[in-house]
Formats: sequence, C-alpha cells, structure tokens
Amino acid sequence: MKPFKSLIALCLGAALAVGSVRAEYPEQPIRIIVPYPPGTGTDSLARFTARKLEERLGKPVIAENRAGSSGIVAAQAVIASPADGYTLFFVANAPVATNAALFSKLPYDPVRDLSPIARLAYGSFALVVPANSPFKSARELLAAAGQSGKMNYGSGSATYQIATEWLLSLASAKANMIAYKGAAPMLTDLAGGQIDFALAEYSGVLPLSASGRLRMLAVTSDKRQVSAPDTPTLQELGYKDYAPVAWWAMFAPARLPAAIAEKLERTLLEIYSSEDARQYLAKNHFVAFPADAAGLRKYQMAEIEREQRIIEGAKIPRQ
Repeated sequence: MKPFKSLIALCLGAALAVGSVRAEYPEQPIRIIVPYPPGTGTDSLARFTARKLEERLGKPVIAENRAGSSGIVAAQAVIASPADGYTLFFVANAPVATNAALFSKLPYDPVRDLSPIARLAYGSFALVVPANSPFKSARELLAAAGQSGKMNYGSGSATYQIATEWLLSLASAKANMIAYKGAAPMLTDLAGGQIDFALAEYSGVLPLSASGRLRMLAVTSDKRQVSAPDTPTLQELGYKDYAPVAWWAMFAPARLPAAIAEKLERTLLEIYSSEDARQYLAKNHFVAFPADAAGLRKYQMAEIEREQRIIEGAKIPRQ
C-alpha cells in the first residue's frame, strides 16, 4: 500500500503546485490588443479597462493598438499568441460577430479561435454630416442619397458598414462606402468634407458636434440622448426596428486555462459593476452591459445570426 499512497501524495502535490501557479496569475505584464486606433470609443474603453485591471491584479496592463481590416489584423495577432492570459483582446462587434457574417472567407473563426471572458458595455451610434453640409435632417440626407446614388459614406469597420447599408436599404437609398481603419480617421475626413456622411459611435461624435465640426442628424438609441435632447432618434423618424449599437467585450486566445479565465472574468465583472465604472461610462455616454463568459458566448452567437439576417434582408454583398 505504501507505493500506492506515495503515488497519491505525489499526484496531490502536483495538483496543488499547478493550482498555486495559477493562483499567482499574473506574474508578468498583460497586453490588451485593441483593434482600432487611438481616439476611438473602443480605445478609450480599453484603456480604462487596462487601468482598472492593473489596479486589481497588481501588474502592468498595456493597451496595444493593432488597427486594420475591420479588426482582422488584431484578431490574427491575438489568435497567434499563447493562451496564457498575457494577451487579451478588447473588442467591439466587428472582429467577433460582424466579420463572421460579412466575410465569406474570414482567416479565423471568432467562435473556435477565441475564448470569451466577459461582456462589458455598449453605446449607440449617431448619423453625422460635415458642419457645412446642405443637409439639416436625416430625412433630407436619405432622400438625397436615394435620388443621386452618388454620395460617399465612411465606414470604420464592418459593423459601421452593415449598420449604414441597413439604414440605406430601409430608406430605399444608395451610397458608396469608403473604408477606414477605425472611426477616428473617418470622422476627421468627414469633418473635412472628404465624405458626405457616416454612422459612428455617439461618444466619438459628440465632441466634434459640440465644437461645430460636425452636424448630428439622428441617433440610433431607442430614446433621445440626454446630452443631445434636440437630436431625434431614427426610430422617431419611422425606422422603428432600426437600433444598432456598438458593444464591447473581452476575449483571449482559445483554450485559455480555466483558472485564469475565471479570475479575469470575475475581475472584469467587478470593475464594470463598480461606482468608478458607472461614473466613467455615464460621462463618456456608454452603458454598462455586463455578462459572464457563458453569457458573452451566447450573445456573440445571437449577434452573428442577427447580422446574417440583416445582410440577407438588406441584400448586402458578402466580401
């Protein structure tokens, strides 16, 4: 019996050692890959999240921007990294849902290749034009787009593209898409009159609207924004089922060890349930939208299916 007992003791010791190693996570700096450039809502939220994770985990947490190709560049960088908890992916809709619906040959599988950790927040879009645009309302803009078919709109990601094409299809209008590496450069060009209109995160649009560089025509929320009470919702204007939003979540490379995934999930949900987060989100026009890993995966799958239905209904060509 002694050899058998020794074997049991050895196994128990090994299990405890593994548990101890995982309990010590993190032992080194963590990087959060962000799929859009600085100046976007995603970047702002990612950096807030990095600061709060650093406070709670006691190790540096660094946000690293990898913009390009509707988040595909960033997604591939994450997927190629070890599943050890030291590379995380702070994402909006496009890399983990919209791309799966829009691209026929996506070079990764957002369900198979990524581990969900937690869903965190969401924010509405705004329909905007340059400050010197002749269009004073969403109705005027969409009517003109329907008549000419020569307007250009900006798209900072696949999510913006689908949201815009969906709106155009509801208005029986057409416009040409100009692709950008995120909302920040798109809004810069819009303010300069290089494109005619765009849908973008409300949080990113508001400062440019307040400074007189852009004119906000409508928002996609179901109610008017408190900070822009004179701007109607698109639902008010007759597009009753039209309410696209940007949502944000944290993922990691697939096969992330359970102990690390659970620690990150618990910490992120604590952050986004805190008073600090409530104040930050309210100030920046975001809304807390927390869910655990299982809830995030379920939501992600539902969003992929919803985007597919929109693409089919609006007859948006797959890329």
